[in-house]
Amino acid sequence: MNWSILVVDDDSAIRMMLRMMLQMDGFVVHEAANGKKALVKIQESIPDLVLLDVMMPTMDGITLAKIIRSQPETASLPIIMFSGKVNPEAVQEGLDAGANRYLPKPTPHDYLRSQILAVIEETRKSSIDNW
Repeated sequence: MNWSILVVDDDSAIRMMLRMMLQMDGFVVHEAANGKKALVKIQESIPDLVLLDVMMPTMDGITLAKIIRSQPETASLPIIMFSGKVNPEAVQEGLDAGANRYLPKPTPHDYLRSQILAVIEETRKSSIDNW
């Protein structure tokens, strides 16, 4: 199955690199440059996972994650935060905001792919168990 991923990052080079890597892995990739644009994309079509930068203009990743978790239709949407901000307080803030994982930038391609697949699988299993 081709899972869809929304990559949210204000750095166009990072979005392009992630898109290319993830498409090679068979994912369908959509992009947004900030949290506000990501919300519009999510309202248009809910992806299977959001790969989310923390520090962005207009709306940061922490705020977006909290909004995603507060809405019934997206409350269980898998979120992986992907950031250069990796001090313990930042990681905890991301997890508290609703991220399923918090990964450092850069993260090796194979590890990123494995974490994406693990989070999607965990979320699918959880939704089946709660059904």
